[in-house]
Amino acid sequence: MSQDNFFEKVYRIARAIPYGRVTSYGAIAGAVGSPGAARMVGWAMNKAYEQEEYVPAHRVVNSKGLLTGKMHFPGENTMQELLENEGVVVVNDQIQNFNEVFWEPDVEFFSD
Repeated sequence: MSQDNFFEKVYRIARAIPYGRVTSYGAIAGAVGSPGAARMVGWAMNKAYEQEEYVPAHRVVNSKGLLTGKMHFPGENTMQELLENEGVVVVNDQIQNFNEVFWEPDVEFFSD
């Protein structure tokens, strides 16, 4: 799978994350058929702002609910503010009700 194709699959999944929900880099990697590629999903999220169609990259966090990608957003608290605007509770860069707001991508739907 080429990097462009991988990134497109990642963006398709990120766009499907429901408002007020989050998923993890690893969950997306697994859904595209590359379970060991969580870091590559992070690279894709870093480039999400370059996409013509909006990618809600703020809804992608690490497997513990930490906002590990927050430094890639403009402004120190932009990622947290975007999540809080959707009703997600964040304290000290960690989602508080992570199990309740976690969204698992459907592997069969997103893998080609």
